[in-house]
Amino acid sequence: MCGIVAYLGHRQARPLLLEGLKRLEYRGYDSAGMAVINGGLHVARAVGRVSNLEALVTADPGFTGTLGIAHTRWATHGGVTEANAHPHRDDTNGIALVHNGIIENYSALRTYLTERGHVFTSETDTEVLAMLIGELYDPAHGMDLEKAVQAALREVTGAYAIAVVCEREPDTLVCARKGSPLLVGVGSGEFVVASDASAIVAHTTQAFPLDDYNVCKITREKFTTSTIHNVPVTPRVEQLELDLEQIELGGYSHFMQKEIFEQPRALRTCMRGRLDAAEGTVVLGGLRQFAPQLVRSRRVILAAQGTALHSAMIGEYLLEDLAKVPAECEYASEFRYRNPIIEEGTVVVAVSQSGETADTLAALTEAKERGALALGVINVVGSSIPRITDAGVYLRAGPEIGVASTKAFTAQVAVLTMVSLFMARRRFMSAEQCGSLIRELEQVPDKIERVLELNDSIRAITEKYVERENWLFLGRGYNYPTALEGALKLKEISYIHAEGMPAAEMKHGPIALIDDGMPAVFIATRGSQYEKVMSNISEVRSRGGHVIAVATEGDQEIHHHAQDVFYIPDVPECLSPMVAVVPLQLMAYHAAVLRGHDVDKPRNLAKSVTVE
Repeated sequence: MCGIVAYLGHRQARPLLLEGLKRLEYRGYDSAGMAVINGGLHVARAVGRVSNLEALVTADPGFTGTLGIAHTRWATHGGVTEANAHPHRDDTNGIALVHNGIIENYSALRTYLTERGHVFTSETDTEVLAMLIGELYDPAHGMDLEKAVQAALREVTGAYAIAVVCEREPDTLVCARKGSPLLVGVGSGEFVVASDASAIVAHTTQAFPLDDYNVCKITREKFTTSTIHNVPVTPRVEQLELDLEQIELGGYSHFMQKEIFEQPRALRTCMRGRLDAAEGTVVLGGLRQFAPQLVRSRRVILAAQGTALHSAMIGEYLLEDLAKVPAECEYASEFRYRNPIIEEGTVVVAVSQSGETADTLAALTEAKERGALALGVINVVGSSIPRITDAGVYLRAGPEIGVASTKAFTAQVAVLTMVSLFMARRRFMSAEQCGSLIRELEQVPDKIERVLELNDSIRAITEKYVERENWLFLGRGYNYPTALEGALKLKEISYIHAEGMPAAEMKHGPIALIDDGMPAVFIATRGSQYEKVMSNISEVRSRGGHVIAVATEGDQEIHHHAQDVFYIPDVPECLSPMVAVVPLQLMAYHAAVLRGHDVDKPRNLAKSVTVE
């Protein structure tokens, strides 16, 4: 997802904007740009890293103003070129704009504006919006920058978060939002606007999110907020739930590494105050009001994408196993384009780290319109999905900077476990049974800490196989989704081709792929299907594959079947994914480092996918 930073205040904008862009690099991008008002409009754009842009603006004395906007772009309309990078300008009034999202009717608007004599220099939908604002801008007749932005946004369809400046109004910054996140940070005589709190928190902890169809006009003295129809709005400025330490590396080499090692602490925070083993109860304040509806629910649909989808798949097992409620997991991107059957008693749970995933947001909206009870399992407070849900549970995992999700995955599984126990206790599960599982759940962070102690040995084993280009990840039951997640992690950051699947599915075609030395990672923990997994391992070994097993401590039999073993502490089968996934995360991390890749910013990927 692209990133936006804008500043208006008493300090020089350039260094603050560059710092903000660097904090947003984790979101994924392919070019960057900046515009500063300093006796006129100064714009610089560069393909590649923010450092390329930094070299341009540092050498140019024009970039010394106190009002500016900046952007990191991830290409959608048009290729990765300087001409397509943001900011984009109009061709008459010195207006510059940065934009996240997609303007769906840009083609028709471009045709109209071309007929009006405007000349386009890029292939983007964003330039169309800049031109449209410029076409409407007429301060002599009351159409100042704010009014022109409002009027332009009344004509567009699609998603947007924008920040706009104009050289004819050197003390004004206008921003707006619909379907793409944007925060306004309020400091002492200064304002920082950004698409992510990480670009704001170094300067102020007071901020408010813009709501859909809202426009904020910022001057050096104040800000005012209205709808695109110029109806006044009063936002609530709140304390950001983020501090600078959380978004710094703090001695680690990469954010992904840091976040893998943060998992025990993140899970303890996630569970704090929500579990009562003595009483055998789970306390989820966000769901309390809807407990009767959850008890009476007839079906639960979990909708998600990517890593969140894998945690949702585990949630499907948990809900059926513990709460005894029919459950199914859906690709959110497919759900909205089917004709999904939403009957009375259907609950739809959206699972997303960012709370901004476009497909998941659309699926949830569709489900709500059809009468489902809409719940969210989200990490980012104040994001879009929690705003439209009936209720939900925050992960409390803290900010996740690495593009490849790790601690959010384990926190999602922990929350879905608690939701399942919350429902199970109210449906049929005894206090003793629930209390027993709660005690086991509370021990999971300690057991993950023991797995993290294997870091060096996991790196050594990974080094043996890191040059192999094709891997298999296999598991059964609860750990089939864990296998999918292990394969995804390896693909995302090391660019090794990896396939995850149920171990039994291997015989139905994929076994043909196995050749001499091919790494096959099995989650082979002690559980209900342990013997079945052993048979699957034998099938791989007999065809020359090299087996790397994730096994339960004390299992000596596994050594007769696997070339390499990662031992993890014993946990109940329903809780095992949170522990079993950790060696797979470390293996992917070390594979990427050993192959010399940028772990936190893998190619072609964005942290949050906010367009379809």
